[in-house]
Amino acid sequence: MVQLFSRIRAALLVAGCVTALVGCAGSVAPEVKRLPERVELSGTFYRGEAYQSGPQVLASLLSQQGIVITPGLLEKPLHLPGAEDKLQQNLQSLAREYGMVVYPLDSNLPALLTQVAAGYPVMVRFSEGSAFWAEPRYAILSGYDRLKQKVLLRAGMNRRELMSFSSFESALEKSGGWAVLIQKPTQIPVAVDQQRWLKAADALAQAGQEREAAQARKALAAH
Repeated sequence: MVQLFSRIRAALLVAGCVTALVGCAGSVAPEVKRLPERVELSGTFYRGEAYQSGPQVLASLLSQQGIVITPGLLEKPLHLPGAEDKLQQNLQSLAREYGMVVYPLDSNLPALLTQVAAGYPVMVRFSEGSAFWAEPRYAILSGYDRLKQKVLLRAGMNRRELMSFSSFESALEKSGGWAVLIQKPTQIPVAVDQQRWLKAADALAQAGQEREAAQARKALAAH
């Protein structure tokens, strides 16, 4: 009788685990299910302490666009240290000074992973720390594993920081849900929002990069 109860209990545990796994797999958005199973983008990555994440990530993305730069060269134009509260705005302004289009993305996981699957690394800001103490950090979203439901971040000292889909979405939301592409004017994002791209081109022109802004508009018209 004891053996029978043990077998029933074991069977229930197995059934519960299977149900949990199925439920977990079913929680992935349909748009994500249509993406390739696994993606990991290569490219330049500068390691640095957590407080250096802004210039570190921007330098990494600019380097991937063929610009010779290091994080140290970006600290002064980003007014660091001292202007941490304006870092998000200053990162975008500085990227435009290098002739890049700053294209904002919706902060939901399908929108972000769609760009990664197309070969475009995404700059994100996420909350790192505990429930009692957390700070915003910048990172490069450069890959994911759809079956394991994990994203791959290049952040801080870690070139391959893995985080579950749910944890990443929560960390992104806690820090304001900010995510952008740093693109050459000729690099049109996948599923581009035309008005959003044109607005980004206008911001590039306002930064004094009229030629690059014109290239961005021309690339969209030819897309």
